[in-house]
Amino acid sequence: MLLRRTQHALRGATPSRFRPCARCVWYNSAASFGHAAPERKVIFSGIQPTGVPHLGNYLGALRQWVKLQDEAAPDTTLLYSIVDLHAITVKQDAKQLAQWRKEMLASLQAVGLRSDRSILFYQSSVPQHAELMWILSCNASMGYLGRMTQWKSKLALPDSASPLDSSPSNKSALKLGLFSYPVLQAADILLYNTTHVPVGEDQAQHLEFARELAISFNHTHAPQAEAPLLVPPTTILSPAKRVMSLSNPAKKMSKSDADVKSRILISDSKEEIRRKLRSALTDSIEGITYDRENRPGVSNLVNLIYYMDESVGASPEMLAQDMQGLSMKALKEKAVETVEDRIRDVRERYEYYMRLPPSELGELAEGGGQRAQDIAKGTMKRVRTAMGMA
Repeated sequence: MLLRRTQHALRGATPSRFRPCARCVWYNSAASFGHAAPERKVIFSGIQPTGVPHLGNYLGALRQWVKLQDEAAPDTTLLYSIVDLHAITVKQDAKQLAQWRKEMLASLQAVGLRSDRSILFYQSSVPQHAELMWILSCNASMGYLGRMTQWKSKLALPDSASPLDSSPSNKSALKLGLFSYPVLQAADILLYNTTHVPVGEDQAQHLEFARELAISFNHTHAPQAEAPLLVPPTTILSPAKRVMSLSNPAKKMSKSDADVKSRILISDSKEEIRRKLRSALTDSIEGITYDRENRPGVSNLVNLIYYMDESVGASPEMLAQDMQGLSMKALKEKAVETVEDRIRDVRERYEYYMRLPPSELGELAEGGGQRAQDIAKGTMKRVRTAMGMA
């Protein structure tokens, strides 16, 4: 099949560090998921297609995904989804979204996720996500959803905001998809018998909601079952690396920032990295110290060096002590060299995948989508049977 030809071509035509897989086989037969919830570990996580990831995405999530993949037991199933259904909870340009999906798929391959070991797929290619979301929506509390933070933060509303408020700024902007976003997120997780979900602390609320929905659904539709119909997932709290904006270190690095110099993308050239870091906001205090409150810009650069290469010190504080005699120019140059050293191979792999014909890159996702759908069908068969709709 074309996927295998692509993988063999990669091995034959590119340096060894570009190899996407060790052997061209599917990992973990989906047929084994046709019955009760598995005892073995299943890990699921997703990322929105927002184009090329920046260092905050890489350090906060993607590098952890690769570590989970590389350290997982052989019988662990890993699913990483590009959640394009979540992306359309806000208005998207069709051509831009298509490009961002492609860039994110290339990025997941580039950072080290392997299609022979992890299931990589577009969320929209598995229709069971939407089906399970509707079923869960029939059990989801409006009051619970109204207390969730996602829709409030997206619309820049206060924590006290209610979906029943009559104010025009709230009522006209709030769409059902955005409000019910956590239900789709729960369906993403529960569809695959997921046992563990790597999340940052800011996503813990959503995972608890998924657990509540699973427990409620099981109690309603399968109270006597020996194994849970839907598996309540366990949190893997990711050791999140908070990388702040280079232009405003009081805010997290984000693609929504209008200033392109505020973030470093994994596709940036060394020249672009140097230009962005040279313009990074610091201060005029002599010497290097780690003080996130009083010297946020300097501390952000220290964090960046430490997170990109944790061999440089026992902690950011210790690293700052080791670099205390450096000038601000030297600190920024050290940050340039550290970042470039760690993402050079990632950038080259990303460029390679983006040069592939669209059909070949797309088939990498199609294969993952089929594997994901095989698992999802087993879950939905159990759900429909329990509800009398089989």
